[in-house]
Amino acid sequence: MKRPHATLFAIVIALTANVSAAGPQPAQSIPAVPALPVLASEGAVVSAGARIWFGTVGKGPPIILLHGGLSSSRGWGAQVPALVGAGYRVVLIDSRGHGRSTLGTRPLSYELMARDVTAVMDALALRRAAIVGWSDGAIIGLVLAMRNSRRVDRLYAFGANMDQHGVRDGAAQAPILQDVGPRLAADHAELSRDPQGFATLHQAVRTMQRTQPDYRASQLAAIRGVPVTIADGAQDEFITAAHPAYLARAIPAAKLEIFANAGHFAPWQHAATFNRALLAFLGKGGRPSSK
Repeated sequence: MKRPHATLFAIVIALTANVSAAGPQPAQSIPAVPALPVLASEGAVVSAGARIWFGTVGKGPPIILLHGGLSSSRGWGAQVPALVGAGYRVVLIDSRGHGRSTLGTRPLSYELMARDVTAVMDALALRRAAIVGWSDGAIIGLVLAMRNSRRVDRLYAFGANMDQHGVRDGAAQAPILQDVGPRLAADHAELSRDPQGFATLHQAVRTMQRTQPDYRASQLAAIRGVPVTIADGAQDEFITAAHPAYLARAIPAAKLEIFANAGHFAPWQHAATFNRALLAFLGKGGRPSSK
C-alpha cells in the first residue's frame, strides 16, 4: 500500500531504440568486466570475527561500492573509472567471506555485513558516505540506511529484494547463471585466502538467502532523511517486476529508476547507460560529505 506522505518518481531508461510489444529480453551473455584501476590504498579491519578487506582510489567525496552475492569488488570494474573521473573517492569493500575478506564463524547475514561497512568507514574516518549497492550489496545498503541512516549520505540500490516475495520463482535456475557462475568461482579462487572455499561461501550465501532479507514495509519506512533511488532492470532475472516499485513506495520520498531492455547485470551489460544514471543520481542535491 502506498503511504500518503511518500512520493514515487518513476524513470524508465531506454537502452535500445527497438522494444518489442511483448517486452524486451536482456542479453543472455556477459561481456568481459574491465580490471579495476591501480588502487591508491588497501587495508583490512577486523569486524565481528572476520577480516574485511577494503581499497580506495581517487580523490574527492567518498562513495562506497557494495557488490553482489558471490562476487567481489572486482565486479565494479566498469564503474570505478567513471566515478574517479567525476571527482569522487571510491571505497571498495569485499563483503564478508567474499573476495579477500574472510567469512568468520558467525552465520552470514545482511545485518552483519551492514555492520562490516560501518567498521570500514570507522577505519577510514568517514562520518558519512554515499552508498551504491548492487543485488546483495543493495540489500546491505538498505539495511545500513534503516539501522544507521546518519552514516549514509545517499543510497543507490540496484537489483535488491527486501523480502522473500521479491524473488522470482526459479531464480536459482536462471540461464544467465551458466555464464556468471564460473566467473564468480574463478574470481574467488584468485582472490581468497582460501582458494578452495567457494563452495563454503556458496552454501553460506544460499543458507542466508533462504530466509533473508525479511523486512516489512513499516521497517523500510524508517529510512528517512536519506535520498534513495531504487533501481532495477525491467527484465531482472531474479527480482519480481513489482518489487522495485513496492520498495520505492515503502521508503519515504524514494525514487524508482527502471532500465528498459536490461536485467540484473545491467552494470556489466549496459555499463555506459548505468554509469550515466549513477552519476546523475550522485550529482543531485550536492555531493556527499567526506567527514
